[in-house]
Amino acid sequence: MSVRAKKHLGQHFLTDENIAKNIVEGLSYENYNNVMEVGPGMGVLTKYLLEKDQNIYLAEIDTESIDYLKKNYAKTNEETFVGDFLKQDFSFIDGEEIAIIGNFPYNISSQILFKIIDHYEIIPEMVGMFQKEVAERTAAVPRTKDYGILSVLVQAYYDVKYLFTVHENVFNPPPKVKSGVIKLTRNPKEGLAGNEVLFKQIIKAGFGQRRKKLSNSWKVLNIPEALKTHEFMDKRAEELSVEDFIHFTQLWKENQ
Repeated sequence: MSVRAKKHLGQHFLTDENIAKNIVEGLSYENYNNVMEVGPGMGVLTKYLLEKDQNIYLAEIDTESIDYLKKNYAKTNEETFVGDFLKQDFSFIDGEEIAIIGNFPYNISSQILFKIIDHYEIIPEMVGMFQKEVAERTAAVPRTKDYGILSVLVQAYYDVKYLFTVHENVFNPPPKVKSGVIKLTRNPKEGLAGNEVLFKQIIKAGFGQRRKKLSNSWKVLNIPEALKTHEFMDKRAEELSVEDFIHFTQLWKENQ
């Protein structure tokens, strides 16, 4: 028995065991008891995760995959399967921490990252495979073409490390693009607490017209008078670091 890859679910099953092992070993498995795999498919990562001491949860919505995993992995049971990752409230771990891992469906990869950010208090680590373009954008640094909203939002909460690139030919069916594996390690920057909504507004407006100076890009927001002559106004969004965006958010809040 095998599982038929479903295009509408963005499924591309990894077939290379060494790459699977490298992804699983990317997590530290330190200081947390729970790990959730997103989109386990036919279990190429799952088999190695089940060898760990942590509680393993599988977020899967494909009933064919769930049936396959139940039949082939004796360590799985009804409590192992937790449904749609994007709908998780994580109440089943009773306030404990949980790491995230997966060969993520490309069609929801950005949503997965935003979900992780929304629950950063309980998610200390993530290792995942994304479309290479998304992985590079997430890990991008200032003054590069890939640096943007996704880079700043993720890096405000996590240190991002690009681990390795994965070729199309190690998947069934092969995707049309290369993949990239990245690791997130929680490191929320100082000064962000309580300012998250404003922080997101400032980032999105700043990169909304990324070729323009921030004095123009931020006109859609109600810029405090005291900040209209700030040095950042003569810069473009891609020139500011994550720390710069956080610092400016603090100043904005103080001068409202």
